[in-house]
Order: sequence, then C-alpha cells, then structure tokens
Amino acid sequence: MNEKSSLRIAILGSGKGSNAQAIMDAVAAGRLNARVVCVLSDVPDAFILERARRQSIPAEFVSAAPFKTKLDGEGEQRYLEALRRHEAQVVVLAGFMRIIKGGLLAAYANRIINIHPALLPAFPGTESWKQALDYGAKVAGCTVHFVDAGTDTGPIILQKVVPVLDDDSAASLHARIQEQEHIAFPEALQLIAAGKIRVEGRRVRTS
Repeated sequence: MNEKSSLRIAILGSGKGSNAQAIMDAVAAGRLNARVVCVLSDVPDAFILERARRQSIPAEFVSAAPFKTKLDGEGEQRYLEALRRHEAQVVVLAGFMRIIKGGLLAAYANRIINIHPALLPAFPGTESWKQALDYGAKVAGCTVHFVDAGTDTGPIILQKVVPVLDDDSAASLHARIQEQEHIAFPEALQLIAAGKIRVEGRRVRTS
C-alpha cells in the first residue's frame, strides 16, 4: 500500500473498540486502502486505545471537558488540534459516546462517518437492537452514515440487513448486528478511499 495515497483515518471511540479493530484489520489485510493515523478517546482507560497501541498506532486520551455528553467548546478545540496534528482526512466514530457539534462538523463536512446498529431512519438513539426487538420488527441491521447536526440523521452510505429470529434475545440480535457492522464499516470506508462516493442532498451515490 502506498501510504501517501491512502486515506488518512482518525478513529474516535469511548469503549472496547471492536469496530475500530475491524477497520485496523481491514487495513492490515489490504482490503481497505487507508491508514489509521490516530485513535482518540474521551475515556482514559478505554480498551480502544490499547487496541491501537498493539498495532503501533498513535493512541491518545483527549479530554472532552467541560461537557459530559457533547463535544463542544474547549474539548472540541482539543480534538480539532489533535486531528490536524495527525493530518486526518476522515473522522470515524467507533462507539464515541458524544454528540458532535458545529466546529467539528464544519471542519470535516461530509468527512465524519458513524455506524448505527439499526436500519435508519428506523430506531435511532440508544439500544436500537432492543427497540427493534420490542417493536416486533422482522429485520434489523446496521447503517453507515455521514454525521450531521442531528442524531443519526446524516446521509446513508450503506446498510446491512439481519433477520430477527423468533427466539432472539436482545443480546443475540445485537451480536449478529455487530458481525455485520464489522463488515460494513470497512466496506463503506473503502468506497470513500476509492473516490466512489458522491453526496447529493440526502442521497449518497456510489460509482
């Protein structure tokens, strides 16, 4: 892989980082023409940081203070400085448990990517797999989308469908959705890396 021509990805996460691992594995396997230039977390001991260090990827705790649920103000500035320092081209949210605000959205317009464990626009918000199960949905899945100022409302890049089985529990359904997340996230990023994505209003077209 030519590191100079590969997509420079920054990953932001707050927890275990299984999706981050899937992205790093796809890069290592040559399925994703990208380089993870840094992993940033708002949680000092988040396992996502350890995953990055094991692959010699710069991993940093970056305080998001003073806010607890959003990335704004001084915290947002700290993240912007870190992303610029690592020359990130695309920002990937892999379990980053904060609402992204205007400064970061403006700096990386149509370059912030999130994955949501539901077939948006159905079941936005938290524990969406449980929402789908409780509602009686026959299919669930995951959505990779661009991030905008709303909650899980940005233009959709791709989706993966998972059947809801009669004997599913919330845990079993969530586990099968996560399997598809680990496929969908690198796939979507490779479309971006290959220049095959075009955003037209709410529509994301691939070539």
